[in-house]
Amino acid sequence: MSKKQFKTESKKLLDLMINSIYTNKEIFLRELISNASDALDKRHYLSLTDNNYSSDQPLTINISVDKENRTLTISDNGIGMDKTELENNLGTIAHSGSLDFKEQLEKKNEVDIIGQFGVGFYSAFMVAKKIVVTTKKVGNQAYQWESTGEDGYSINECTKETVGTDICLYLRDDTDEVKYSDYLDKYQIETLVKKYSDYVRYPITMMVEKSVPVEGKEDEYKTVEELKTLNTMIPLWRRDKKDITKEEYDAFYKSQFNDWNEPQEVIHYSVEGNISYKALLYIPSKAPYNYYSKDYQPGLQLYSKGVFIMNNAKDLLPDYYYFVKGLIDTDDVSLNISREILQQNNQLQALNKSISKKIKSTLVNMLIKEREKYEEFFKNFGYSLKYGVYQDYGMHKDELQDLLLFYSSKEEKYVTLKEYKERMPEGQNEIYYASGKSIEQIKKLPQIEQILSKGYEVLYFVDDIDEFVVMMMNEYDGKAFKSAQKAGSEVDSEEEKENKEQLTKDNKTLLESMSEALKDRVKEVRISSRLKSHPVCLVAEDNGISMEMEKYLSQLPTDQKAKATKILEINPNHEIFKVLQKVYENHKEDIADYADILYQQALLIEGFPIEDPVEYSNKICRLMEEVNK
Repeated sequence: MSKKQFKTESKKLLDLMINSIYTNKEIFLRELISNASDALDKRHYLSLTDNNYSSDQPLTINISVDKENRTLTISDNGIGMDKTELENNLGTIAHSGSLDFKEQLEKKNEVDIIGQFGVGFYSAFMVAKKIVVTTKKVGNQAYQWESTGEDGYSINECTKETVGTDICLYLRDDTDEVKYSDYLDKYQIETLVKKYSDYVRYPITMMVEKSVPVEGKEDEYKTVEELKTLNTMIPLWRRDKKDITKEEYDAFYKSQFNDWNEPQEVIHYSVEGNISYKALLYIPSKAPYNYYSKDYQPGLQLYSKGVFIMNNAKDLLPDYYYFVKGLIDTDDVSLNISREILQQNNQLQALNKSISKKIKSTLVNMLIKEREKYEEFFKNFGYSLKYGVYQDYGMHKDELQDLLLFYSSKEEKYVTLKEYKERMPEGQNEIYYASGKSIEQIKKLPQIEQILSKGYEVLYFVDDIDEFVVMMMNEYDGKAFKSAQKAGSEVDSEEEKENKEQLTKDNKTLLESMSEALKDRVKEVRISSRLKSHPVCLVAEDNGISMEMEKYLSQLPTDQKAKATKILEINPNHEIFKVLQKVYENHKEDIADYADILYQQALLIEGFPIEDPVEYSNKICRLMEEVNK
């Protein structure tokens, strides 16, 4: 029979697929195996109602290698094709016999079809200079389809004893860039089957060499060939949970996701509905070494009916759940012609939403029923949840806020915002927090003495992101967040307010002199009601950024350094205040030095560097000398 030409659009598509779309050449084997599995599905389904389609042999896919002739053949004993189907399925690249078959059975919902034969098939031209397809359908003449992918194709009658399809690839010659001979290496083929098609439901077989002892001869071996099944066929995630041991879950996780540690949590479930899928997800017990770096590759593995489609499908997870490892197996996500997931489609968004809901419910359950386990999880991945609250202008705060933990001054352990609010005394309208580098450092802050002395609970913020998180949240369940390190007198009693007003009035000129001495560094110097044992402290103006945020922003690579508006507060009940009053009365000229020293001390307490260590030291020495005169 004479050559037939591909349709113009098919020739363009073929060229595009070979040269552009398929960047990973090894997936050709996945495509051909998927199509073979498709053909076996069809035969199995039809055999249920028509004995003509029954087979004396098990339905299988076989791979054979001929290194001498540089051929790789993928065979199946599936449905096969007649002449018309060959013409329709392979003459027009984008035509899909599988799609037609599935549409016919859609209402019955009795069969799943993996591939769309005709599109994936042409990926074989990435590695083959010629393809010969030999096929026979039940009760039909056998036919042979042949093409080099460039000069059209031919279809001729041929002889084939068995029903099914053989696809023989004549591999391209090796080049400096690509060693096509690798696809004649049986170990390489086994590796690719394991990687992409391990869970195809039919056995994928191949003759392999094996070394066995020679009978009757010690220490002597011979090489024999045996038929080996290359795939496991039954995916772990498609098995019933009650039949899977912890050891099996752990072993799968370690081998699949390259982690030496056992996972902290396994989430194995399935969903049926508008979008159906099976999921096997894991929460690692330790954060990967590169988790918080740009080198970390997030995302889930995507399978379609047991066939591996892609790694690191990060669109299946929101950013704040990127710590989750695992896989999704679904037929409901649209794939492009190279079987890669389409971006931003409705199915993908529905999957993301469903997966997120399941992850959250698992974390909530862990928080309620296994508190120690959850706290261990939060040490590893709590920063991700906090960042999830902060990003996208707080869009996800309602989903994540009840998963957050902060160290409590009252409980001296980690608590939730809900737990904090439930034990707030009547009349407390704000959630108090204090920020610092460590819990121990925050405990020593002079600014929180008064709040703690009145029995209020303070949350200790030790992560850089914590203040940004509460700024984005603004409030929790009607209660605003309030920094204990900012100006404010909301916890002062009426007596304390009156006493502070009187002290301020009585020492007005002293405070004004100190404020003048520090005018470029603080907004004002004033009497404090918050200090109990400490002489001085710095607080930030209530409507500006905090001093902890100033420290964080100062580390960023920008010339614009935001600064907190600082106020120096003095404890009127401390001995140092009496000294200041005495100095102001007898040596007004020295009050500026005293103000500077107290300011520098307050900076040190707050964790800031002092501005001029030499000058600071000299001032202290001079004042000490004067005291001894």
